[in-house]
Amino acid sequence: MRRGGWAGAVFDRFRHPAQVIAISFGAAILLGTVLLALPLSTASGRPADWITALFTATSAVCVTGLVVVDTATHWSAFGEVVIAVLVQVGGLGIMTLATLFTMLVAGRLGLRARLFAQAETKTLSVSDVRRVVRNVVLFSLACEAVVALVLTARFLIGYHEPVGRAVYLGVFHAVSAFNNAGFGLWSDNLMRFVTDPWICLPVAAAVIVGGLGFPVVFELARSWRHPSRWTILTRVTVVVSLVLLAIGTVVFLATEWRNPATLGRLDDPGKLLAAFFTAVMPRTAGFNSLDITQMYPTSLLTTDVLMFIGGGSAGTAGGIKVTTFGLLIFIIWAEMRGEPRVNIGHRRLAESAQRQALSITAISMGLIVVSTFVLLALTPHSLDRVLFEVISAFATVGLSTGITADVTPAGDLLLALLMFIGRIGPLTLGSALALKQRSHRYELPEERVIVG
Repeated sequence: MRRGGWAGAVFDRFRHPAQVIAISFGAAILLGTVLLALPLSTASGRPADWITALFTATSAVCVTGLVVVDTATHWSAFGEVVIAVLVQVGGLGIMTLATLFTMLVAGRLGLRARLFAQAETKTLSVSDVRRVVRNVVLFSLACEAVVALVLTARFLIGYHEPVGRAVYLGVFHAVSAFNNAGFGLWSDNLMRFVTDPWICLPVAAAVIVGGLGFPVVFELARSWRHPSRWTILTRVTVVVSLVLLAIGTVVFLATEWRNPATLGRLDDPGKLLAAFFTAVMPRTAGFNSLDITQMYPTSLLTTDVLMFIGGGSAGTAGGIKVTTFGLLIFIIWAEMRGEPRVNIGHRRLAESAQRQALSITAISMGLIVVSTFVLLALTPHSLDRVLFEVISAFATVGLSTGITADVTPAGDLLLALLMFIGRIGPLTLGSALALKQRSHRYELPEERVIVG
């Protein structure tokens, strides 16, 4: 039975939520490409070529931040607004916005529409979807408003920007930060603010909160005083995130302390702020206050690892997610101890979650290896820089060693595809392509295989 007009028709056409998510993100990218290809979107008044428009639209919708042209000089104010809107839409999730629209128009939400929204927001109870969608939207807008207010005040007072310009800069960068996009309106991104805590800390805070994931944020708000009551998702996300932030900060301080092109030119407080900011961004936001191209190979490798892990599930961050990484650690630990079950705290980890963690990691590593091989064949750049760019695209980070604009059109399309796959997730894409789920009513005989 069809319901809800055009929305219901769309929901009825595709049986699996992953199909609608993939198609919705694709439609948003297509619309963004058309808008950015208009002469009105460029500062020169000449239409952008379709690869540039497609790449930028994909980067915005997939909240990545990689660019093939300078955002500050190539796009007009209209083009920048289009990018900001695409970032907002991509961050909240196409299905979250579609669900909210359906609620406003129809006043009710059908079961199938709830299932689609559940797949996008990663909620655990179908009956909670309506409340969660509302909270997601309100929380996102509230966080962006607070960060925009702080940044606007700083631009007004500290840098004497006109009121309109200060508000514009504050709102744009708040949206870009909370959604982990990393688009900046200066040619050097945020390098000019490397020692300014009133710019770097609000941006970093927005990146962290947006990257934690909405289920974790809501649970922390309810029971932050009682960690023993936290779910496995919240425990793993919070602990692993804090550990990675601490390790990243220490490693960047140690490796870049005497590098005259990065931390070496700063005083001690400035070094600490810059190292912390640099450790936050691979969560995955593409802002940078240091020159990535001048970093030592050890720092680039550290950033590769942090980008690959990414941020929290159901948030605006990419990567395999800190939850997946944390679960892998517990799985390996249980296997090393010869335990038949994987336990975290006083809870047993479901076998399906273990398979998903292993599958996501294996698929992600395979895509990165193959894509790096292809991009190496298409460009003259070194392995470390190509690998950095591929991981940045797949993990929807947006950090770059400066080679994005120099790759071939085929390379740009490959990076755009990686951003798309990285945003909707390897398993989501795979299930979207599958026509149906298969289940077996029988079990085959078990056979032990020598591993290793």
